[in-house]
Amino acid sequence: MNIVGENVKKVRESKGWTQEQLAAKCNLLKWNITRSTLAKIESKVRRVTDVEVKTLSEALGVNVEILFSN
Repeated sequence: MNIVGENVKKVRESKGWTQEQLAAKCNLLKWNITRSTLAKIESKVRRVTDVEVKTLSEALGVNVEILFSN
C-alpha cells in the first residue's frame, strides 16, 4: 500500500528539489532508487515498505509522521 506518495511529492517540491535530487539523496542513504521509481511512488503506483518510508523521511529531513499526515 502507498499512502505517503502525495506527501513525499509535497515535501520534495516545498524544498525545491527535483525527483532526481531526492533519488540521489536516497542513494546516499544506501537505498538504490531511480528517478523513475520515485515517480511511481509519488503517483501511488508503487508500494512503499516501512524501511523505504523511513529512508524517504531521512532524505527529506522530516519526521515519518509528516509523510502519513493528511
